[in-house]
Formats: sequence, C-alpha cells, structure tokens
Amino acid sequence: MRGGVRSLVVLIGLAALAGFGLRAGPASATVVFDWVAIGDAGNAPDAAANCLGAGCGAVAYEFFVSRHEVTNAQYVEFLNAKAAADPLALYNTNMASHAQGGITRSGVFGSFSYAVKPGFENKPVNFVSFYDALRFTNWLGNGQGGGATETGAYTLLGGTITPSNGASVTRNPGAIAFLPSENEWYKAAYYDGLSASWFDYPTGSNAATVCAAPTATANRANCASAAGGLTDAGAYAGSASPYGTFDQGGNVIEWNEEIVGGTSRGIRGGSWSSSALLLAASFPLSGNPTNENDGFGFRVASVVPEPGTSLLVAIGLAALAARRRP
Repeated sequence: MRGGVRSLVVLIGLAALAGFGLRAGPASATVVFDWVAIGDAGNAPDAAANCLGAGCGAVAYEFFVSRHEVTNAQYVEFLNAKAAADPLALYNTNMASHAQGGITRSGVFGSFSYAVKPGFENKPVNFVSFYDALRFTNWLGNGQGGGATETGAYTLLGGTITPSNGASVTRNPGAIAFLPSENEWYKAAYYDGLSASWFDYPTGSNAATVCAAPTATANRANCASAAGGLTDAGAYAGSASPYGTFDQGGNVIEWNEEIVGGTSRGIRGGSWSSSALLLAASFPLSGNPTNENDGFGFRVASVVPEPGTSLLVAIGLAALAARRRP
C-alpha cells in the first residue's frame, strides 16, 4: 500500500485526537508536520553500489517521514524554546547575514529571541549541522517546549557543541522522532511500493530531473541555481516521490544517520545550487557532521507519528490494509 494513502489516515487520526489542526506532538507542542507513511515493509534492496551502507534502501518495518524538509518556521520554535543562551550553537549567524539564511536573532546572551525573515517561513532551514539535526529530533521526541536536546532518540555526551561521542552516536531503541537512516531516506525517495521497483530520481522518474524554477511540471527540482535560491516546501507540486514526499531532490541536501569513514555522516539529494547529478540514487555523499552552510538541511522521521496515538493509527492502518491494492 502506498504511503501517500496511509498518511491521510494518520493525519485524520492526529487531528481527531489533538482536537485542532493536523498536529504532530502533544497538545502543547507548536511544531507541526505532515507525516507520510512509508509502507511495504521488508522490501528488497536496490543496487548496493548506490548506497554508503548495507542493505541499500531495504527497510524491514513501516515508518513515517515528514513530507517536507524542516522549515525556518519550525526551527525558530526550537530556537526560542532552547537557545536563549545557546551554549550548543544551535543558531548560526549566517542564518541572518546570508541571503539564503532565514532566521534573525535579537536580544542579549541569556535572553536571545529568534524570528523568521519575512518570506522565509516555509523555506527549509539551512546552516544546520548534523548535531543540530539530532538535537532538534531529541527535542521533538521529548515533547518540544522545554524538552531535552541531549537525550532521547540520541544520547549526546559532554554537553558540548560537538558531542564527545559524536563520531559513534547512533539511534537509541524506542526512539519517537529521529533523523532518517540512509536506508529509510533512500526508500522514501526512490522506491515505488506498487511496482516493487526503484527509480533513479526522487520524483518517480528514471529520466534525469530537470533543474527549474517552481512549477507543477513533473520531474523538476530546485537545483543548479535555476530558482535563484531556496524555494518554499512543496513548490514543485508535480514532482513528489512515489510515496508523496517533496524536495528529496534539491532545495537543501539532507543529513542522514549513516556513519561514513569513521567521522563523516551521510547526506543525500543535492541542494539548490548543486548539479542535478547529486539528486540521483547512484550519487551517495558524506560530509563532516559539523558542516553548516547554505545548502545543508534535514527532514525528520518517526516510527509512530505522535506519542499516545499509536492505537488510533494502528486502527486506521488496519482498516486500509483490509482493502485490495489498486
């Protein structure tokens, strides 16, 4: 069953339980995600040469991934909750000074506050490191607000910008919200559960994606500077992945959990300024986890979309599972 269909049931369940909007997280939370279900558990892997780790794209379980990359508006909520003093450098000053940065900071140490630049609300956050992404997911899984950044999906030791165990940190059992693994990210981007086959590009196409300004035309993406900078989430309305995610090719290149060469971490999908070649399934990359620039961002994943809603979601999925596939 395709994840795009299942995500509708998940979202309806979340809305009914929360009592307002389509909200991910407890009722007091402010960061909202549109979750896409990635089904077809136990799928066969793609060609091993396409991936940096084992089992290229094979995932033995169902999971959820955010339809869009984490935006400036979502990251600002995190900063205002956790970065009044910002000892972990969750904010990069390039977010304000750079033309593609989308967040400003005001106030003094101990009482910093953050705001989104006008027009950048729905653009993906950038200038974020791998560790910033882990801390954001920990915060989500711990209920947002005053939720911890150093424990949860990931245990980060040392209380320093670069955790003392940063080179070896992996996902903890029972994680609620987390950064996608290489295989989870790859499957959400390139796999078609209906045909049990793989595409070469994250737009449901084997033809090279065309870099272009925002459009509803199929197989287009924000790459090679064709749009002149970052674009809003979902601006390429005709270019979703088979499961229904957007911008897994272009806009910002996305961190994933894969440990590469001892210290580096996996990155996928190319950015607004990179060649269309980087969008291909056959183009795995890695980066220094401390890197922060105008092309680095991330999206989040989850095994269950909201603490306490698993029963409701399970009921919805069971109802859909009873239907025949189209």
